[in-house]
Amino acid sequence: MKTDRDLNYRLYIQRNYGFTRSPFERELNLYRSVRSGDTEAVKASFNRIRKNFFDGKGTLSEDPIRNIMYRFVTSVALVTRFCIEGGLGHDAAYTLGDIYIQRADKLNNVEMIIDLFLEMQLDFAERMKTLKKENVISLHVRKCIDYIYENLHEELTLKLLADHVGLNSSYLSKLFSKETGMSIKSFITKAKITTAENLLTDSEFSCLDISLALGFSSQSAFISVFRKVNGITPKKYREMHYLKVLEENGTKKIPENDELFK
Repeated sequence: MKTDRDLNYRLYIQRNYGFTRSPFERELNLYRSVRSGDTEAVKASFNRIRKNFFDGKGTLSEDPIRNIMYRFVTSVALVTRFCIEGGLGHDAAYTLGDIYIQRADKLNNVEMIIDLFLEMQLDFAERMKTLKKENVISLHVRKCIDYIYENLHEELTLKLLADHVGLNSSYLSKLFSKETGMSIKSFITKAKITTAENLLTDSEFSCLDISLALGFSSQSAFISVFRKVNGITPKKYREMHYLKVLEENGTKKIPENDELFK
């Protein structure tokens, strides 16, 4: 193999310098802790390695920022896949991973990227903990909730959801209300508005784009529902909350066509 010579040389150098890689099982235990939602174990593991973060780790790049970035991307990839295996939604897990990689890409300080490791791991772990609590809900309701979140752009109806999970509409409606404490219609509205809030705060998508992406029948319908839930229009909500984004990234501006949403 073409890499044999280089591999043997590097192994020789590592042996002579007494370099020992971190045990594979220790790394697996960390990812298992994230997958199981054990936030305390994740914190304890990070605190153990924080002071000597690079001990037992090879060099992926001579550039310190690239070196830690490569490690961060690898860690995000593994955490994402472990959590998907544990039941976290495929799209949500990969998108969350993308968010953290993009955040790390904006940093040019090794210590800040190392700190982001813990934030990322705890975020995934908290979601896994919540998921396990939600798993007490019946399979049919869980399947219904998953479909709602994966298809917020559609016109979601009780019949559509009942057909998807294979239950009678009336039975699903009663079962859903009993297990979640709200009607299917209320749950769909909450899911759409929560998603809209996040997009208004943390993205540059216009209110028009958001309303279309979330399957509202019209711009006015989106404004009406949003105002009913939050007491203010989407435009006002963005003006109140978008300052956080502006502080973190001064290049962003409120989309010009948001003037449609007064």
